[in-house]
Amino acid sequence: MDGKGAATAVEQGNWRVTEVARFLGAVRPAVDSAGLIGQLRDLEDLKSAAAALQARIAVAFDALQRREQADAGLPADRLGTGVGAQIALARRESPARGGRLLGLAKALTTEMPHTLAALESGQFSEWRATLIVKETACLSAADRAAVDEELAADAGTFDGAGDRSITAAARAAAYRADPRSVTQRARHAAADRHVSLRPAPDTMTYLTALLPVAQGVAVHTALARAADIVRAGGDSRTGGQAMADTLVERITGTPGGITGIELQLIMTDRALLQADAEPARIPGYGIIPAERARELLTTAGTGSTPGQTSAGRDAVPSPAFHTWLRRLYTAPATGDLLAMDSRARLFPGGLRRFIRTRDDTCRTPYCDAPIRHLDHIIPWHQNGGTTAGNGAGLCEACNHTKEIPGWRSHPVSGPRHSIEVTTPTGRTYHSTAPPLPGTPLNHSPHSGPPHNGAAADATAPSANDAPSRHHRRALRHRAKALKRARGTAAMAA
Repeated sequence: MDGKGAATAVEQGNWRVTEVARFLGAVRPAVDSAGLIGQLRDLEDLKSAAAALQARIAVAFDALQRREQADAGLPADRLGTGVGAQIALARRESPARGGRLLGLAKALTTEMPHTLAALESGQFSEWRATLIVKETACLSAADRAAVDEELAADAGTFDGAGDRSITAAARAAAYRADPRSVTQRARHAAADRHVSLRPAPDTMTYLTALLPVAQGVAVHTALARAADIVRAGGDSRTGGQAMADTLVERITGTPGGITGIELQLIMTDRALLQADAEPARIPGYGIIPAERARELLTTAGTGSTPGQTSAGRDAVPSPAFHTWLRRLYTAPATGDLLAMDSRARLFPGGLRRFIRTRDDTCRTPYCDAPIRHLDHIIPWHQNGGTTAGNGAGLCEACNHTKEIPGWRSHPVSGPRHSIEVTTPTGRTYHSTAPPLPGTPLNHSPHSGPPHNGAAADATAPSANDAPSRHHRRALRHRAKALKRARGTAAMAA
């Protein structure tokens, strides 16, 4: 069976995953260039056919889940809740993306049969089918079907077209079908304006703002004008550097753009005091090099800026700059944060910070959204304790999803904090807290001593872990140097 044959088998549904996997595992690369390219194309056709079948299966699953939820007595306005999250977990995607995938599947199977057929035949990838569905989302079912038919008649023009061309064609067809709806959609888009932050390489971040076009252009023009003024006065920074520094200064309202912060920095004592290369972690950002972490600790408030280059003057902390360092201890043998607990129903402040630091992002499998809620894994009303082991950081959507009937979670034994999530179909998924600095690489997340006892048992290092006399002397010297540096920072503040 070639790639097209496998695609046909997937489309017809008379297949088993193990059989398809066995077939693909037996395929060997061709011996000539033409054959290799042909195999790549056949496999793309297979991926598209599988995506089309996934859409049909998702719609069937949604319908069945709604019937089962109705039989269980769920109110009509809540039917379908949690379905997108289950689809997301099955596809190893975030729950938020699961809802979009279900919406795509419904649009393709009920309103856009020609686009679905193009996906099944391999003419479109799932992403390009998504672009067409997205551009027609504001239309009625009848107008959407008309656009689907119009684009199908010109489908040959999509051969060799890029994403922008396909998006433009779908947008133009949607406007011809219903100009008023498309115009209203553009007006309502302003409601989606937001600012987001995500990590970038080399301890940088992407600060992104989604704005109406007039406001976005105005902001960029103002920053460019300010950069031109300072560079005309002899400033050696590039235009981009000056714009970035101006943005930070104007938003924070502080020269240099840096105000008082609390820095939660997780690093091992070896990285802090022995110049070890074990990277550190800043909750909400991620991993940073150990040397960079040491710079953050020793230069904050001193007037010097880590990472300053000859490309120009970087933003310098203001005289009022303060840094609070919150010490977070890890167990040497496992790298797990030491446990905390409380008898209260609500997580107290210290325990909340502890869980947020440990989890970093939402603990639902495949979801990396920011933490918005802290809740019990085993519910309080089921005698779940208010402890670090029974607490988890979740995004708002995932916290609501876990309250749907049929969803269950419980902590799992292991060297790092782990959770097992069970969906209404009985499928189970695991979530393990991200590794902290100093975590041994040879530890399996789901093996080893129970989580509740791991931290306590690991707090006393063995004799083999004790530092030598030379190392102890070096530790003392480095500790004194760090103390002097922090004292200088306090006086500068």
